[in-house]
Amino acid sequence: MIRPVILCGGSGTRLWPLSRELYPKQFMQMGTGTLFGKTLQRVAGLKGLGLPIVVCNEEHRFFATGIMQELGIKAEVVLEPKSRNTAPAIALAALAAREGGDDPLLLVLPSDHLISPVETFIAVVERAAELMQPEALVTFGITPTRPETGYGYVRCGAETASDLFRVERFVEKPSVEKAEQLVSEGGNLWNSGIFLFHASAILKELEVHTPDIYSGCVAAWSTHSQDLDFIRVGTEAFAATPSDSIDYAVMEHTEHAYVMPLHVNWNDLGSWDSFYEAAPHDGAGNSLVGDVIVKDTQDCYVHATGRLVATLGVKDLAIVETADAILVMDRKKSQGVKELLQTLRASSRCEANTHIKVYRPWGSYEVLVGGEHFQVKRLVVKEKAVLSLQMHYHRAEHWIVVSGTARVTVGENVLLLGEDESTYIPLGTMHRLENPGRIPLEIIEVQTGSYLGEDDIVRMEDTYGRV
Repeated sequence: MIRPVILCGGSGTRLWPLSRELYPKQFMQMGTGTLFGKTLQRVAGLKGLGLPIVVCNEEHRFFATGIMQELGIKAEVVLEPKSRNTAPAIALAALAAREGGDDPLLLVLPSDHLISPVETFIAVVERAAELMQPEALVTFGITPTRPETGYGYVRCGAETASDLFRVERFVEKPSVEKAEQLVSEGGNLWNSGIFLFHASAILKELEVHTPDIYSGCVAAWSTHSQDLDFIRVGTEAFAATPSDSIDYAVMEHTEHAYVMPLHVNWNDLGSWDSFYEAAPHDGAGNSLVGDVIVKDTQDCYVHATGRLVATLGVKDLAIVETADAILVMDRKKSQGVKELLQTLRASSRCEANTHIKVYRPWGSYEVLVGGEHFQVKRLVVKEKAVLSLQMHYHRAEHWIVVSGTARVTVGENVLLLGEDESTYIPLGTMHRLENPGRIPLEIIEVQTGSYLGEDDIVRMEDTYGRV
């Protein structure tokens, strides 16, 4: 049996301003679905497919389950109380897979890659599964198409079976000169971050090479519990676990590392330059998304989400527009966005973490306008969804129904409001909003008060376990 392990911990920092800490790239709607959804669908054709294991950040849990519900896919969802990189995440998945004494093969997959054709990917994974020895740790290497400095490389050693090689060495992200040498000499593959091994094998290697990570994850798993659709582990034990990647923690040290070439179209979409490469281009080499007009423009990636973006007399740029931020940069300097984002965080800019439109398990809200002591939001509540029973210490709220039907609890009163009807929630009053109907409920919310932050919410009851 093969159990896919989908790692969703990445934040996509190099894809700001579209990807944010609380809305990372793997969950973004791309027009043809999400990268997370595509990853789940990609493994559906595997022989002997077991229940997938999704390892995801606490803050992103409802994105993951919402996408799975839309696709009709079930999975075991393990929550990380804190991001600790891929080694601890994989350890949790292996411990989950070992529950009940099972020892399945784990196919570890990042949740934010594009791979085609899927049939080739499936065939290579199944071939690797046929060749697996109990202690083997197999990584899949992508045949390089260019001297890329943004990827790590794997050097193939002795061939042990058809298309299965010992790993001779791993190479860090190289300089341009080194990358050119690696590609020209042959036998070097891009490190895809995709792995196949038995759950017991990776746990044994973690215990040998990184005992602190192993013991920390075992301690965290020892107190795991079920919460709605999620598995929660011990917060303190996991937070105290060292943060490290599976490459550094195990793969570069183990004597049981193997690599299998994967001859597919692969893109980890880790930068705007990689988005440009994966997208279709016009006759001038431009990739255009959204409401974009270009003139005398060449080899640019232009992405508009809400407004017209027009360019004139430019080349080799990445331009990304969102409701609250616009990025203009040399496309070849995509790796530098991470440092730019650090500058935003150092200035405590909210644009680093959230969009104006914020998704919640019940729907979404969008800030329309704000000022000193007031803020106006547009709330969209999904059919049959309900917000928490809550109160605020520092603000009052006015709710106006734009479309749909609202069931509103204000103190001891329960109101049923239709279009063009409204209500007022005084400061400190218990309240709740529900959508009892079969169409989305749209509300305009006007907040007034001395403090309007999202942390001024005291939840008494919550359908989604956020009390």
